[in-house]
Amino acid sequence: MKKLVLIALVFVMAQVHAQNNVEWDGKYQLQLSDFQSNATQIGAVKINSMHTASSLDFAFQMSNVEFMFTKNFNAKVISSFKRNAASIIATDSITAKYLLNFAQYEFDLSELYARKLRKEIYDKKGTFSDVSFLQVLFNSIQQHYTEDHAMASKNTNLGQEEEKLAAIHSAVLQKINELPDFCKSCKPPKKPNKLFN
Repeated sequence: MKKLVLIALVFVMAQVHAQNNVEWDGKYQLQLSDFQSNATQIGAVKINSMHTASSLDFAFQMSNVEFMFTKNFNAKVISSFKRNAASIIATDSITAKYLLNFAQYEFDLSELYARKLRKEIYDKKGTFSDVSFLQVLFNSIQQHYTEDHAMASKNTNLGQEEEKLAAIHSAVLQKINELPDFCKSCKPPKKPNKLFN
C-alpha cells in the first residue's frame, strides 16, 4: 500500500512539473493564463512590468567515456517557460497584450540562442575536448542572449512599439528557421570527427 501511495505521489508531482514547464516547440503561443505568479495583475496598478521566466538551460551527466564520444548535445540544451514564475503587471488589458507579445518574442529568442549553443557545441567539440570548454560557450551565448533581450526591450518600449517588435520578432523566427538541424530533438548531419580541440 505504501508503494502505491508513493508511486501515485511521484506521478502527481511529475504532472505538476510538466504543467508548469512549457518547452519551446515552435507551435505553442503564450497566453495571459500562462503568467501564473501571484504577482500577476492587470488593472488597478500604476506600473507596467513583466517577468517571463523564459530560460536557456544546459545540463548533462555522463561518464568521461560517454562525453568523449558524444557529439550531439541538442537534447541537453533546453529553452523553456516556467508558468508559476512568470508575471505580468499592467495598467490595462491593452498594455498586457503588448507585454504578452514581448514575452512571446523573448521565448522565441531563447530558442534561437539554444540553437546557436547547440550548433557551437556540435561544431567545436572534438573527441578529446575538455568539458570546461562547454562553460565558456554557454557563458558567451548567455551574454549575447541577455544583450539582445535588453536591446529589444529598450528599442520597443517593452513591446509597446508594435511595428518595431514585429520586425525584430520576425528576424528571430527567420534565424531559427536557418538552424533546422539544431532543434532539441534534431540530429545534425554527420561530419568527420575532430580528434583535438
